Amino acid sequence: MAKSIIEGLKKHKILGRSGCCYPSAEKWEKVKKAKGSKRYIICNGSEGEPYSLKDGHILKYYPEYVVEGIKQALKEIKNSEAFIYLRKDYYWFFAPKLRKLAKGLPIAVIKKKGGYLAGEETVACQAIEGKEIEPRQRPPFVSESGLWECPTLVNNVETFYCAGKIARGEYKNERFFTVTGKVPKKGVFMLDKDSAVKEILEKTKNYPTFDFFARAGSEILLKNELDKKIEGLGCIIVYDKKRTNPIKLMKKWAQFVLDENCDKCAPCREGMFRIKEMISSKKLDKKTLEDIFFAMENTSFCPLGKNAPGPFRDIINKLM
Repeated sequence: MAKSIIEGLKKHKILGRSGCCYPSAEKWEKVKKAKGSKRYIICNGSEGEPYSLKDGHILKYYPEYVVEGIKQALKEIKNSEAFIYLRKDYYWFFAPKLRKLAKGLPIAVIKKKGGYLAGEETVACQAIEGKEIEPRQRPPFVSESGLWECPTLVNNVETFYCAGKIARGEYKNERFFTVTGKVPKKGVFMLDKDSAVKEILEKTKNYPTFDFFARAGSEILLKNELDKKIEGLGCIIVYDKKRTNPIKLMKKWAQFVLDENCDKCAPCREGMFRIKEMISSKKLDKKTLEDIFFAMENTSFCPLGKNAPGPFRDIINKLM
């Protein structure tokens, strides 16, 4: 067993569950060493991504490991308090159990305010402080100045689950994957964390018998591209290639981004409006779209706009 939880996170190469997949051990070390007399810890259970189900699954079946992981963070990061930040339905279902498990510890269970964007780490800080639901300028990063301008550790529910399992000497290189879409056995599955998409579909008995494509994170993968490993959220959505209308699918994605953006920055707001406009008119100018994608990826204020173009680019280049 590792001498410290940070060593354990480093040994098992635990990564964050956002798109950047930042090493968890580095994040914990930064908060631990940051200047400040007070520190905060946020277990982020906001899970606003469409089709992602793993946080709810973990909170239902393994809450004791999540709380154990938070306890380890409180022990490692001195003078700290913690918040378990849950989307509304998770709050109503799981808050009583979590409060019971956390009794006697400086851990508060609170309800998320706002939609998808309120799960972004700087927005989560804004929400907990009771401020406007919008992203903050970075730097400074939350590890230096987060809640009430104090060093703050923000990790996903699954990261704290992993920390809890490592602390108890029970971690076995596993992680959770959501498999959904046109599959017979939708659900959340625990498999080796290095599993490729094809392997996940086969082991869960969800590999389609028809021609299909899949969305994994921000990527669209064809049948011959399924040897890729999944990082980030670990969510696979399977689509019937013959029965899926790419235009309708992209309109649905575009509307989600339009509904969930904060209107703070023009690249995300105006860029997605123009993308939806072209999709709706069925006049896809690839050169113009690529210019919009470039602007969104490089100048959007937060990850919503930066990550949005990926699936649109893939579906246009691979399926149209």
